[in-house]
Amino acid sequence: MNLITRTQESTSESKTDSRLPLKVPNGARILIVCDDNSDMEQLKTVLQEAGFVSERAKSITAGCEAAKSGQFQVIVSTPLLRDGSWRRLTDIANHYDLGFEVVLWARNFDLTDWAEAMKDGAFDVLDALCEPPRAIEAARRALWAAYLKGAGPDPGATSPRKAA
Repeated sequence: MNLITRTQESTSESKTDSRLPLKVPNGARILIVCDDNSDMEQLKTVLQEAGFVSERAKSITAGCEAAKSGQFQVIVSTPLLRDGSWRRLTDIANHYDLGFEVVLWARNFDLTDWAEAMKDGAFDVLDALCEPPRAIEAARRALWAAYLKGAGPDPGATSPRKAA
């Protein structure tokens, strides 16, 4: 049974609140690690509308295996899954020197939990109940931060370069 599935691509351009089109670079990949189907669908829909191609893992174990591939720039995860914590993802990033960023999608997270998550390596923590639209901007910022750390395809590769 394959626990990782890929969403279909939607448009590669989206609009922010300021209505400026922002293109998601070709090759940008996001992994959603979540064992709750409603959260998974909500995240998939929000990210797909913004032009992100996402893949899904229904356990932290499957998510960690996918993360080891080095093919993802952003991983959006719920804090605690049935088989472990999101912190396993940051452990993998550090151990294998991978540049992906981890964004947490939390339902029950207080300010102390948020501060601890940031200290432990989370890029951002989003409130699943109040901040679904913010997921797009957090994913974009995490994507570019991952590119700056050397993760994934070169963002300049999607635009023509002058021959040297």
